[in-house]
Order: sequence, then structure tokens, then C-alpha cells
Amino acid sequence: MLNIKAVHKPHVVEATVILLMVLGIISVSIIGVQAVPHIPIILSLFFLMMYGLIRKVKFKDIEEGMILGAQGGLGAILLFIFIGLLVSSWLISGTIPTLMFYGFDFISPSYFYAIAFLLTSLSGLVVGSSLTTAATIGVAIIGIGEALGFSMAITAGAIVSGAFFGDKMSPLSDTTNLASSIVKVDLFTHIRNMAWTTIPAFIISIMVFALLSPSKNDIDLSQLHFLQEGLSQTGLIHWYSLIPVASLIVLVLFKVPALLSLAINVVISIGISFLHGSTKANELFTILFSGYESKTGIESIDSLLTRGGVNSMMFTISLVILSLSLGGLLFKLGIIPALLSKVSSMIHSTRRTILSTALSAIGINLVVGEQYLSILLTGEAFQSQYKKLGLHPKNLSRTLEDAGTVINPLVPWSVCGIFLTDVLGVSTISYLPFALFCLISPIITVLYGFTGWTIEKDHSELDSVVKH
Repeated sequence: MLNIKAVHKPHVVEATVILLMVLGIISVSIIGVQAVPHIPIILSLFFLMMYGLIRKVKFKDIEEGMILGAQGGLGAILLFIFIGLLVSSWLISGTIPTLMFYGFDFISPSYFYAIAFLLTSLSGLVVGSSLTTAATIGVAIIGIGEALGFSMAITAGAIVSGAFFGDKMSPLSDTTNLASSIVKVDLFTHIRNMAWTTIPAFIISIMVFALLSPSKNDIDLSQLHFLQEGLSQTGLIHWYSLIPVASLIVLVLFKVPALLSLAINVVISIGISFLHGSTKANELFTILFSGYESKTGIESIDSLLTRGGVNSMMFTISLVILSLSLGGLLFKLGIIPALLSKVSSMIHSTRRTILSTALSAIGINLVVGEQYLSILLTGEAFQSQYKKLGLHPKNLSRTLEDAGTVINPLVPWSVCGIFLTDVLGVSTISYLPFALFCLISPIITVLYGFTGWTIEKDHSELDSVVKH
């Protein structure tokens, strides 16, 4: 959106008022009315259209701003489509069920909270969805913890921490793809760079969860064994179903572009699905578009495995289009440029820029309760500042995830907070102190900003400056 030329130059006070009104429309609608974010964003677009017309802006320019904003998300939209295909193909190939099946073997009587964190981390990485992980594996673990008299708050905190670790680091995650796409960073470059902050947060979290774990040796694992039996009944558990995971790792190591890596993996997974005959050729296209439907008759298993497909990504794709259109219009009407110029006059260092980015992402989560908007609006607002300071855009994408993606489940009125409280039966306020990974991540990213460690310069920009 940095190439969108503003057609209006509002005073910083006017720009602030307009932006606060937009955030007010969105936050009241999402928090108060519990509306899906799409409609509030559309209402905000209507409001900005009226503002533009009152300020004598041509409707053609208003329309152009929305279109140019939406065009910036085409890369992300293509990735989301391929993610939908990959999830479906990983289900029919047995990759996701096999990883889950063997993952349950890690449950041990000791270190219950640490193992809950590890299992949900693995599930989040494989599935690419924190909410799906919490609603399936998480529910099973919380049931075990409750039956054994363990702390529900700590158990829920471990589940939320693991689910969002997996969501943050998974190439299948929509927020991970969104954060990398919005600042035009290769997906796997973004994930590798996140490891600098994510791995320390992971290690600290698992150590604390291990210390908090009770020392009981008589844990009843019947619920997990029941899930394992249900997974085995699908006929999808095979050693060769892990080939797609290995191939994805190899492709990442060889730095193959994300879109090509996903495409190759889809082809490999489809090929494997024919080895165990789980899918007929005439059903394949339907599954790839509409998703895989599990019919084991076991509700928990069917809930876990019924997902994927291009159609499953349409909610996210439509939200991205609308959000980027909103961002484009905010740029076209000069709202964000006016605020950025003011912020730029106050921020002259890498430290303050990264701190401001983190606080903005957290602030939007608190006000709006929506992680997509936190990533989109903050990413668009700070791109120019990172470019001005010669910082590599992957520093921005990492901060967006460290302070945007993982904060949403800590907000009681947010989309994730409400969902997690409902499915886990533990209030957001109760598990918040124990969602260690989510609490530690933004602290580490801000500390890195202050120390300068792992903060890379954009050498392509520096070379360009030298040449000129």
C-alpha cells in the first residue's frame, strides 16, 4: 500500500479522530454485538466513503484506493488457496492422522502440563490452526486433567500456549502466511527468522510447565487410547504417510519458494492417498475443494479430521480482501500517511520502531479483538518506517506475529478468547497467567529490538542507496 498516493491531506488530529471512529465501529460490532469481522469492516468502508465524499474526494479515487489495497493481498490469497488444498491432501494421505496417532504415545504420567504443551504444539504445527487444535486435542487433554484433579487453569494455559506456538510456526497457518505476505517476505524466510524469538519462548515455557507439573504416576490414559483407536479405524495410519512431512522439511531446507513447496507437497500427498485406497479418483476434486469429511462415527475424531479444502479458506480470504480494501482507503484518504508522518517525527531508532510496532499490534488486539486486523493494519502502517530505517521487512513480519498473533487468545472479548473459553470451559482470565508462550513472545521480540540482536538490515535497500 506504500505506493498508494493520498488524494487528501487531513490534519493529524482529524486523522486520529477518523481512525478512532473506524476502530470504534469495528470494536463495538465485534465485542458488543459479537458480529463476524466482515460486516463491521464493510460498515467502516461505508463510513470512509462518506467521509471522502464530504471532503470532496472523487468517488473514482475512493474506489481506486480500495482496489489497490485489495490487490496487495493477491499473494496471500494464492497461498491460502494452496493451504486449503494441502490440508485436504494431508488428510487423505493419512499424514495428519498418523502424526496425531503417534503423538498420543508421548503422554506420560509425569510432566503432564509440559506434555500437554508439547502435544498441542505438534498438533498446531501439523494442522496449522490453533483453534482446531484447542477444540480437538485440547479438549481431550483438558478432560484428562479434570478427571485427575489437575489445575484447569494451568492445563488450559499449556494447551493455549502449545496451540499458538504451532499456529505461529506452521507453514499451513493463515496468520503466518498473512504476516509474511503483507510485508512481502518469503514464507519460509519468515518462519526461520521467527525461530530466533519463538524457540527461546518455547524452551522457557516447557521448562516452567515441567516444574509446575504434578508428580502423579496413576494417570488414566483411557481417553487418549480411545482417540488412538478411533484414528486407527480410519485406515489412514501408515508409516509412509509421513513422507509429505519429510518432503516439506527438505523443500524448506533447500529454500524452495513457499507456493512451489506447497504445490509439490499436494501432488506427493495425493499420490500417497492412492496407495491405501482411501480416496476414489472421482471424489478427489470434491475433497480438494470442499475438504475431507471423516465418517468414523466417533464425534471427536470426525471433528478433528473433517476440514481442509479451498472452500475452508474463503472466510479468511474474504476477510483479507475487505481488510486490505479498508487499509487501501485509509491510505488513499491520507489518514494513515498523516499519522505515520507524525509517528516518524517521534521515532528515529530501531528500538522505538520495534517497540511501537509491538504496542500497536497489542493495542489493536485489545481494542478490536481481531488478530487478522492486528496484523494487517499494523503491518501496513509500519512498512514505510522499517524501509526508512533500512530494516529488513522480516523484522516487521516477526514482530507482527510475536505481538499480534499470540496476544489475541489473552483478550477475553477477542475472537480467540471467546472461542477458547467456550471449548475448554476455562475463562480467559483464569488461563491468562499460564499462557506462558503467549506472554513471553512479545517480551522477547521487544528485548531483541532494544539489544539489536537478530535485527537485520535490508542490504538490497542499502545497495540501492549506495548506487544512487
